[in-house]
Amino acid sequence: MIVEQTGEFLRTVRSRFPVPSVIALRRYINVPRRQAHWSRKGVLLRDNFVCIYCGVMPGSLSHNKVLTKDDFTIDHIVPRSRGGKDQWTNTACACYHCNHRKGSRLPHEAGLKMLWEPKTPRTSYLVIAVGSGPDAWKRYIEV
Repeated sequence: MIVEQTGEFLRTVRSRFPVPSVIALRRYINVPRRQAHWSRKGVLLRDNFVCIYCGVMPGSLSHNKVLTKDDFTIDHIVPRSRGGKDQWTNTACACYHCNHRKGSRLPHEAGLKMLWEPKTPRTSYLVIAVGSGPDAWKRYIEV
């Protein structure tokens, strides 16, 4: 059943059909969830460009500078030099100052404490955060 339409139509020789943007199933189909693929952009979006160590965010004043999204980097909690991987649970958004202070050490070795534990986001969250899905989906996707 079509719940929302795009406003466009699929035309055939004798008919035209509305193109759905949201459909509702009459019965549930169990589809296994896919794990979100790791990406630098995905980590920054998951963390909303908030530093995992100091909580600073774009628009904040830090070290006499108003921060922009370009001032944030990806930090490997367990550094790559120590075998850390590019994984959701091992990476987080960090401001340049905190990431530089941490260097190739573990957070506690650098005197830093994580404000939250990095987690793997739902694929649906990244679809909405990246903006790759239609706006009509936002009301229906659980993030």
